[in-house]
Amino acid sequence: MNTTTPFSLRLSLAQGLFDRGDFREAALALAELVEEIEGAAARETTPTFDDGVLHGTDDLRLLLARAYYHSAQLGRAEVTLARITTESPTDAYAHLLLGRTLQRAGRHAEAARPLALAEILGDYERPQVYGATTRSEAV
Repeated sequence: MNTTTPFSLRLSLAQGLFDRGDFREAALALAELVEEIEGAAARETTPTFDDGVLHGTDDLRLLLARAYYHSAQLGRAEVTLARITTESPTDAYAHLLLGRTLQRAGRHAEAARPLALAEILGDYERPQVYGATTRSEAV
């Protein structure tokens, strides 16, 4: 863990890796940042870092889950997304990504619930090929 480099710079590097499409390296960098913040929280200290900024883990964990998904680390993506959806049950995008992760892993029956929640929460409309009715048909 490189704690001599400011947190914000390490976060920018991780985001740059993700934006560049280097998802495996982005996942490694983001996992380190999430672990650092959660470690500070576990020690019951306020996780302020040398750049003076207070960082939470919600957005970081979601970006980490996306990096895991794109680098085909589906088990890690699932675990991360399950935690996010447990802690933030109204996060439609997290439910959508969890459903997509399960689909990609070939677990289509398990994917139905998070995809349905994503649809209900407003971040996803089920494609017609999956037998969804359009909103106008449902009325």
